[in-house]
Amino acid sequence: MNGALKAAWALTVFVIVVGIVGWATSGRAVFAVFIVLGVLTGVAALFAFRTTPPVGRPTPEDRT
Repeated sequence: MNGALKAAWALTVFVIVVGIVGWATSGRAVFAVFIVLGVLTGVAALFAFRTTPPVGRPTPEDRT
């Protein structure tokens, strides 16, 4: 896992926790937006930081 992916997951967890704590302590449903944004950040991290081998270059498995 590279540094950018770790940072994305840390941001995801932070935003979701802030949303849950904010909603629980204040009782305002506006903090549900934080939870939704955290989930969207996690989904975006999954798609943005997927690693695939470059086209036309052999993978380590192909070299053996």
